[in-house]
Amino acid sequence: MNGDESLGLLVRDIGEVGVAEMAGSPGLAAAVDQHVATLRDELGAPGEERLMAYLHGFAEDAFNRGWWPDDPRDWRFVRIVAVCWMMRDAA
Repeated sequence: MNGDESLGLLVRDIGEVGVAEMAGSPGLAAAVDQHVATLRDELGAPGEERLMAYLHGFAEDAFNRGWWPDDPRDWRFVRIVAVCWMMRDAA
């Protein structure tokens, strides 16, 4: 498995865990909602392809800077979940 595949799987897992956790965590759901609003301001109404490109670049940069998804309250974790949430609507 190459680095892009590994990154993609990790991001997918973060998104799935985060979206599932939103159901029982109003705080996480509110934080995701804020990130979604910010992303819509930045990106407009992006389709799935544009969201995937954004997500890949964002996650790659975060991991290259040494970030690791060990805290669901971390803003990078929440941003990834927000993009994954938006991708569900774009599909």
